[in-house]
Amino acid sequence: MTYHQSQCLAPDCQTINPYDHKFCQRCGKRLTLRNRYRSVQFLGEGGFGRAFLAIDSDTWDTPCVIKQFLPNLGGASGSAVLEKAKELFKRESKQLKELGKHPQIPDLLAFFEEESKLYIVQEYIEGKNLLDLVLSQGRFPEAKIREFLASLLKVLEFVHGQKVIHRDIKPENIIYQTEKQQYVLIDFGVSKQVGSTLTQVGTTAGTTGYAPPEQMRGYVDYSSDLYALAATTVRLLTGRFAQEVNGLLEDEVYDIPNCEWVFGDWCRRNRISLSKELEQILLKMLSLRPKERFAAATEVLSVLNTNKNQPQQITTPRVSSARNQPSMPSSFVEDLGNGVKLEMILIPAGSFMMGTPYDEITKLCKEYKVDYFKRERPQHHVKIKKPFYMGKFLVTQGQWQAVMGNNPSYFNDGDNYPVDSVSWNDCQKFIEEINKKTRKTYRLPSEAEWEYACRAGTKTAFYFGNTISTDQANYDGNYFYGKGKTGVYRRKTTAVGSFPANAFGLYDMHGNLWEWCADPWHDSYMEKSKRVSENGNATWPSIYERLRILRGGSLNNSPRFCRSAYRFRVNLNGSYGGVWVGCRVVCVGSSAPNFYQNQ
Repeated sequence: MTYHQSQCLAPDCQTINPYDHKFCQRCGKRLTLRNRYRSVQFLGEGGFGRAFLAIDSDTWDTPCVIKQFLPNLGGASGSAVLEKAKELFKRESKQLKELGKHPQIPDLLAFFEEESKLYIVQEYIEGKNLLDLVLSQGRFPEAKIREFLASLLKVLEFVHGQKVIHRDIKPENIIYQTEKQQYVLIDFGVSKQVGSTLTQVGTTAGTTGYAPPEQMRGYVDYSSDLYALAATTVRLLTGRFAQEVNGLLEDEVYDIPNCEWVFGDWCRRNRISLSKELEQILLKMLSLRPKERFAAATEVLSVLNTNKNQPQQITTPRVSSARNQPSMPSSFVEDLGNGVKLEMILIPAGSFMMGTPYDEITKLCKEYKVDYFKRERPQHHVKIKKPFYMGKFLVTQGQWQAVMGNNPSYFNDGDNYPVDSVSWNDCQKFIEEINKKTRKTYRLPSEAEWEYACRAGTKTAFYFGNTISTDQANYDGNYFYGKGKTGVYRRKTTAVGSFPANAFGLYDMHGNLWEWCADPWHDSYMEKSKRVSENGNATWPSIYERLRILRGGSLNNSPRFCRSAYRFRVNLNGSYGGVWVGCRVVCVGSSAPNFYQNQ
């Protein structure tokens, strides 16, 4: 390779200089590290900093990769946070040293500090990443897929043996090294050391479309990597990738409304050779529930290497699917004018257990010496007959201003913060205006829709599990729930999307601000008819017409009020609730039934 430039590594400069310069012509900083590593091209950035292609003058200008520690702290500040980030960066370097012993993982060449900045230098892998390879050369046939899968499973066998989870397997992070004719797994920048008490600072939790549902909620295990590898394999096999068309996400091999991989059907329709054995292996790796996947890479290898004439029987989990549902994009973006957007996420039809089990209610009432948890009984089965779209975030101050021309918020911190201090009636006026503007049918969610969307398939107190922390939601951290710990009490709202989303991709369903539901208040579910339970998209009438339901808890509440099942009531004029109340909208489309019919 021949290089004709030298890039300054100073974070606030990054000027391109002539290759033979020793110092940056703009800021005067030295252009080499340790008098040997010269950056020649910016490659990208992640949670811990930036990566550059470089050359090493001590080894005859051998290409290498420099990682510069420049952490994205997500708005956090303070020396303690910075030191934690440094510790994680150092941990990554030690981790890479061990992982680099495998021939299909880049080797760690150096780790050092210079001018108060930390650096990692890694082996540069020359070749094409698999996304570029498929786009330029076409999809992989089954024989090549089997070779690829076996190769990467052996890499994961080694990685998991080091108690490391990669967390971001995708075609872009696998390079085909032409010289050695092998696949190399790169970018361990978001990997997780199993058993560590540290939390990654500023890293993403994988890539949507490849990361499994539990990873989107912040939980990973070894099977999460197996899911991502299978998702990658499907893309290589079919040559089909999710793409945005007119602002809508479309996918030929993944049924977005039903959360189901359909690559087998696609292959059969297009006369692409795919053995039943390989299809079963991939489907098991892609199971929604981690417990239904293979337990380890070794197990998948064993099945993959089984004699084709005597295929091993593989049990794949059944995924309930409403085949009569119309094909719907997984999301859409509404333009509210003046550059303000409203992001909506598809919530598929399904069913769930609404409320809290009797023994859990008894335990809560006894522990807190109150009886208001009885509002959550009895736990009962509810059907959500029709898919609907729900706001990815709480309605923001910027969105409210764009639609209503005012901002009623007490916590007036910016356009990307949730609008607060809104009554149920205020929300109806907002919805009326947005419906006029968009000619769509927006409304508040029914109480059943809200809980179904919040749970996103979970049965625990929170969509994170049976405990919650202030790293996961904005609530009064002076209190804890279950076996959790106390944390931060921020005393103000946080920008929308500041914490992890649930499996449906919804943010801030726990804490930050209470959220209005359409339903009138009921003291419990005792009087709920079977007819209403079988139509969770509808509200149900009540004698308490002036009382409406709030869900999700707020920044000012203890976590017990932020649980998925907790119910609270407020006058629809908002005489109580005040600054702690916001809203989230759903969109049901012009074909949806009248919201108050069929009760």
